[in-house]
Amino acid sequence: MRRYLRVLFACAVLLFFSVLYVFNQLASSLETVNSGTGARAEGGPQRSARKTAGREGLGLGLGWRDRCKSLCVTHWNPYWRLPPDVCGKSCFMDSAFRSAVDKTLPGVSHVDRVEPVRLAVVACGPRLEETMTMLKSAVLFSQRALHFHIFAEDELHAGFRDSLESWPVRFHSKFNYTIYPITFPSDNAKEWKKLFKPCASQRLFLPLILSEVDSLLYVDTDILFLQPVEEIWNFLSQFNSSHMAAMAPEHEEPRIAWYNRFARHPYYGKTGVNSGVMLMNMTRIRAKHFRNDMTPVRLRWEDLLMPLLQKYKLNITWGDQDLLNIIFYHNPESLFVFPCHWNYRPDHCIYGSNCAAAEQHGVYILHGNRGVYHDEKQPAFRAVYDAIHKASGHSSPLQRRIPSHHTPQHPVVVFAPCRHTHRCRSLAGNKRPHHYTAKPHGRAVKSLVPLFRLGLAECKAASSMPILPIKINRRQ
Repeated sequence: MRRYLRVLFACAVLLFFSVLYVFNQLASSLETVNSGTGARAEGGPQRSARKTAGREGLGLGLGWRDRCKSLCVTHWNPYWRLPPDVCGKSCFMDSAFRSAVDKTLPGVSHVDRVEPVRLAVVACGPRLEETMTMLKSAVLFSQRALHFHIFAEDELHAGFRDSLESWPVRFHSKFNYTIYPITFPSDNAKEWKKLFKPCASQRLFLPLILSEVDSLLYVDTDILFLQPVEEIWNFLSQFNSSHMAAMAPEHEEPRIAWYNRFARHPYYGKTGVNSGVMLMNMTRIRAKHFRNDMTPVRLRWEDLLMPLLQKYKLNITWGDQDLLNIIFYHNPESLFVFPCHWNYRPDHCIYGSNCAAAEQHGVYILHGNRGVYHDEKQPAFRAVYDAIHKASGHSSPLQRRIPSHHTPQHPVVVFAPCRHTHRCRSLAGNKRPHHYTAKPHGRAVKSLVPLFRLGLAECKAASSMPILPIKINRRQ
């Protein structure tokens, strides 16, 4: 019994001293508040300056400090050593409250810390207009800030600069740009420049030229974005620790594919990859040592390119794209492959519809190789190109109908893949007011009005070639 009494006495003593300590701290805090302004005025300029630059300096003044009086505040602030502008009712609630106030302060400049999407293109010869149309499509559909890295021949620099500066002012806040000269290794500059198309092999040297850039999306000049650029940029977040680049397959159907039937060099996968749209983590490219079939020693990117060209230059047809296929044949773990509707080309339609992803989702990036933007072979491709090329950005029907917010689940544009000619004829006979039919033999194609939905057909009675209708849906 005595043992329990001793324990009870000890607990009572501890409780007494605890209560005494609490009241002592409470009295001290009340004295500090009563002394108030005078003590703070003598406290030195640094504290005063911090207050001014903090809550009071941002226009909150005493209202912020006195706001605790309107809450059911406990008297435990001295015990918890909370700052004067934090109420003791709920630290979690108070933190959330202060965060919400900070975000609405008129004097606070909130810097967008999201890095811009970096888009690179290489233009030589008569590619100025085509490149500008590609850049316009990127700006029209994207919400995220863009940075264009434009590699062009010297005589094109002024044209790019004048064209970009002539765009509407409201577009200027959406992008920055840098124009670079075409640069190849001095020892083999002529050989690299003439490989396949003029300047196309410049893309191989982007990781070395843009040494401070981490990631980059390279596209050919004949690309048109039908979805925000940031959508394909988001594939970077799906890279595993080995991936350093992403491309689409060259073909979906091996029976009509080029590489597995005609290539005289190694190539990636079953049908190779197409480098017209290439997403790169260039930091990883610069750091990796690549396996190759020239030496048992792995080579860095800058040491690999020239020996690879010397070995295969008599066997390659598509220039730098073939070299990339050879590299990723030996390093398949380094390549991320995205679906074909992110690089939709005439080859996906000429021999029948062979891009299942485009059948399901529509076309997200249009690649008008083979010059189809400038002839009558694929009128749907040309219709889209003309619509974007003619969009002024001021009040064009195309621009007015692009939604301000879009998601992968609700894409901006649904570009329907090819259908066969009997479907083409049925589409041509559709007289609903929101469908239009292209005129054959080069006659004008109507613009994407009035409902931002276009049904396109080029039907020739004697032709059995499948065509490519386009349907652009306006989301509600």
